[in-house]
Amino acid sequence: MGWILLFLVLIAAAFGVLGLVVKAAMFLVLTLVMTAIVLGYIAYALVKRQARKVAEELDRRLQPPTHPPTQDYRY
Repeated sequence: MGWILLFLVLIAAAFGVLGLVVKAAMFLVLTLVMTAIVLGYIAYALVKRQARKVAEELDRRLQPPTHPPTQDYRY
């Protein structure tokens, strides 16, 4: 695999388009990296939001009711 890349770089240098090839490769690499970062942040935000909802629901279920019962069932 390394030989193929070296051969392609030498051909690009021979034809004088090495700068263009490097710029195109950098564009592709940076696009992939930025896409991964953005998708990772979106996934993090969604997980954080779900965790916050679950924590609020759990807190709501564990707290005693705020109003007294309307009937006294002891008698």
